[in-house]
Amino acid sequence: MKRSAAIALLSRYVREPGLTRHCLATGAILKVLAPRLGGDPERWETIGILHDIDFEFVGGDMGQHGVKGEEILIGEGIDPAIAAVVKNHNHHLFSGTYTEPVDIALQAADSASGLITACAFVKGGRLSEVTVKTVTKKAKEKSFAAGCDRSRIALIEPLIPLPEFYALAIGGLMEIYGELGLS
Repeated sequence: MKRSAAIALLSRYVREPGLTRHCLATGAILKVLAPRLGGDPERWETIGILHDIDFEFVGGDMGQHGVKGEEILIGEGIDPAIAAVVKNHNHHLFSGTYTEPVDIALQAADSASGLITACAFVKGGRLSEVTVKTVTKKAKEKSFAAGCDRSRIALIEPLIPLPEFYALAIGGLMEIYGELGLS
């Protein structure tokens, strides 16, 4: 699925601009992780863009989140394998079951997207000033971007060292910084 088609599909279900930016950011991170982890960049980016397609629909109900996303995506004719990754990303329902690189990468990207974006806001919205050192330091501050689950980010460590992951993630976000409202 082309990026533009994934964004168009997302926009049919997600209205809140902040959630849309989060989905785009997660997709951008997955896109740059894919080659490093043996995945297809376009496919992984699609997964990231669509991973929260049901969040508004279920009203944030974590008992339904992901499960409804899978239903929506299958109903829209999306590859069931992509829909399954979207379903399984809800760590409240499926924690501890992540063995595939795409599932692990989605866990890390989902939380890291918010952490790195928050780091950019500390720098006046200048993502270009966010470094691996910045993210590493801020990740240690539990009160900073408190909604970003560091344990989910840490799942990537058996596959990629955290500094490399942060560097890749920052690079991925830099590719779409304007769409994220950053400079």
